Amino acid sequence: MTMFLRWIAYSFAIMLIAWIIPGISVSSFWAALLVVIVIGLINIFVRPILTFITFPINFLTLGLFTFVLNALLFMFAGYVAPGFSVNGFWSALLGSLLMSVFSIPINKIGYDDEL
Repeated sequence: MTMFLRWIAYSFAIMLIAWIIPGISVSSFWAALLVVIVIGLINIFVRPILTFITFPINFLTLGLFTFVLNALLFMFAGYVAPGFSVNGFWSALLGSLLMSVFSIPINKIGYDDEL
């Protein structure tokens, strides 16, 4: 149940990001649900490989290249997921930053504060 609630919350976050940032668009709530699945699969399978490959440049930039990597993966999700488009690097960078900010409270869903 917790995973389902997070999936819905992330979908609303994607819709809010598309509403805030001009270069990002999502066609429907169903497309937002699909985008969340695509981003999750990208983070599971593609991100670890790219993080390993780009470790030297990430080390030289003191971790700032991670922002670029997040933006590129967000753009990749825009190419893969139907009904979701990301126009340009700066829109992807802002979208990935907002997604990171929104993920903080979303990840708290399902945890008891009393423990």
